[in-house]
Order: sequence, then C-alpha cells, then structure tokens
Amino acid sequence: MRSALTGMLASPFFLYRGERVPAAVRPGQTYAITGLELASKLSFFLWNSIPDDELLDLAAANKLSAPATLDKQVARMLADPRSKTLASNFVFQWLDMGRLDAIVPDNDVFPSASGRMDPRNDFRTELTLFADSIFREDRSVLDLMRANYTYLNERVAVHYGITDVKGDQFRKVELKDSKRWGLLGKGAILTATSYANRTSPVLRGSYILESLMGTPPAPPPPNVEAFKENKEGEKPKTIRQIMETHRASPTCNACHGVMDPLGFSLENFDTIGAYRSMDRFTRTAIDTSGKLVDGTPVNGVSDLRKALLSRSDQFAQTFVEKMTTYALGRGIEYYDMPGIRKIVKNAKPSNFKFSTLVMGIVSSPAFQSSMVETPAPAQVASSK
Repeated sequence: MRSALTGMLASPFFLYRGERVPAAVRPGQTYAITGLELASKLSFFLWNSIPDDELLDLAAANKLSAPATLDKQVARMLADPRSKTLASNFVFQWLDMGRLDAIVPDNDVFPSASGRMDPRNDFRTELTLFADSIFREDRSVLDLMRANYTYLNERVAVHYGITDVKGDQFRKVELKDSKRWGLLGKGAILTATSYANRTSPVLRGSYILESLMGTPPAPPPPNVEAFKENKEGEKPKTIRQIMETHRASPTCNACHGVMDPLGFSLENFDTIGAYRSMDRFTRTAIDTSGKLVDGTPVNGVSDLRKALLSRSDQFAQTFVEKMTTYALGRGIEYYDMPGIRKIVKNAKPSNFKFSTLVMGIVSSPAFQSSMVETPAPAQVASSK
C-alpha cells in the first residue's frame, strides 16, 4: 500500500493535468484530446477547478465536443459563480498584478498609505469586481478600457476624490470624471507600475505596450546609464526633466520615444493612484502632454484611452492572446497566431463580446488538440 500510494502521489498525472499521447502519433504531429481531457481543460479554464458531473457525463458519452453541446456548456459555466476565477486569476495573471505585492508605498512619502491604510488590498478587490462585471454581463471586452463605472468602498472612494460613498462594503459606482474610466484609472494598475517612492513613465509606458497592446518594447541595451534621482541639496527636477536628459542619447531615445509619451499621459496619478496636478518636489504643474509614435498628440489619461481604443482590434487581439495562454497553460507560439487572428476577426461583428471570444478559444484546434513535442537535437561534444 505504501509503494502504491507513493507512486500515485509522485505521478505527473496526479500533480499536473496531463494528456496521454496516442501510441501512433509521432513527434511534431497533432492529435485530438479525449472527451474527459476536454472536460478537464474546459473546467480548469473557466472555473479553475475540476469538472462537475454534467461535464463528465457528456464527456463519457462522447457528446461534449459537439459544437452545439459545447456552446451550451460554455454558456452554463460562464453563468456559474465559479467563473469568477476568470477575474481573480486570469485577469491578475494577464495584468501582472503580482507586481502589486512588491510595491510597498514609502512610508516617508506616503504616510497615509502605510499599515492598516495600505490601499492595495482594496485595489485588488476593485479590479476583481470590475473585471467580473464585464465578464458576467457579457459586455464587450473593450469596456475594460472605457467603462464609466467601478466598484468602490469608502476608503477607495475618498482616495479617488469621491465623497458620497460610505462604509466598508464595495458597491457599483458610476464615475462622472472620465479620468477613472476603465483599467487606466484603476489604483491597482497605477501602483503596480510605479516605484515605492515615485512614479515611472517608463514602467507605465512599457506596461501599456506589453499588457494592453501586445507590443512589448525591446530590452534596454547593456550599460545604460542609471536614472538620475533628485539629490538632497540640489534643485529638484521633475520626472519629465530627468527623462529628457536620460533619453538625449539616440540609443536611449529609440525605445523611450515610444514608451515615455504613454507613461507621461498617466503622470497625474501618483505612486498610489491618487490624482494630483502639481509635482510634489518642484511644486510646478505636471505636464502630461506628448506625441505617440504615430504622431497622435495626447495630453492626459482621457486622450491616451481614446488613442488606444482607436486600435480596438489590437487590444482585442492582445486580450485573446493572454486568455489563450491562460486556457492552454502554455505560451503562444507562431503557429497559434493564425487561429488567434481568426477568433478576433469572427468576434468583431459582435463588438468583441466576451462570450464570443471565449467560445472562439474553446472551439479552436489549439484548445481541442495537442501536439507531440519534437525532441531537441542532441548536442555533439567537440574534441579539442
């Protein structure tokens, strides 16, 4: 019994959700996964848990992969409360909210955000409830960028400058000021893309390119000069003034010319996402103006949001890429891209409705099949 139990606990099929490769399939070939494997894959995608009896019964009867049945099951699973894990797990992985744990606001600079007053847990709740509402109401995923509401309790509301929300309970609040609309106005994202004691247009610009538009910037070249912080005793400079000196080199400007205008558009938000109009060090008005790489002028978060939404297909494709990565449990490869572009194209007539994108992923060959890995070529040791 001990040997059997040890073998079971050590098996990859106990620790991981494995898929057995048919004997006749050769390396590099694809094969359809079984009904039970499809049920498990679907359940962990939409519920982050094991399949229920209805899914298992359909899989055992070889009915689950039928398009009409699969469509009905996806609709049922999205309506189930267990699908909230898409907001708490998928969204947090997509938006890299693990960064939020690492940004502990500097107590000397932000004394109101330390200890019990640390807003990060409330920011997480706001983001989860907001994303879940988009998914559960089956809205367009573009509403993630433009929705004019959020979920607030009194602490976050006051932090956002809203005074008519009372109590600890989160509730849906319509936002009269467009600066807080969508993801760009969320405290979780603004804090996760800052440093503990100051904002960073570079981090925020890079984040927008990678997480929202799917065009990550190139890594910085080696031996790049460090950012010159303000020093005690010297006349302080704004972040923009320091950045202009930093990117004077053509080598630096190649990337910063793309990232910085995006980041500076959010400069009215400080490290903890509070809105400000004056730089705390220089006591001068904050300049959020800039010009995107395509020549589009932007001045503040509302202009930036409008510019990003003008490329709605690009945002939708980035969303599908990130969700496909989550659904498959692996990175996206070049051979996945035609299928992803097809999902986006087919969903455009519905204005990229959430369920249409999910159904496109679930119906795709990448989700319903797998590929046998090709062994890496053996390296031949050279003799000297």
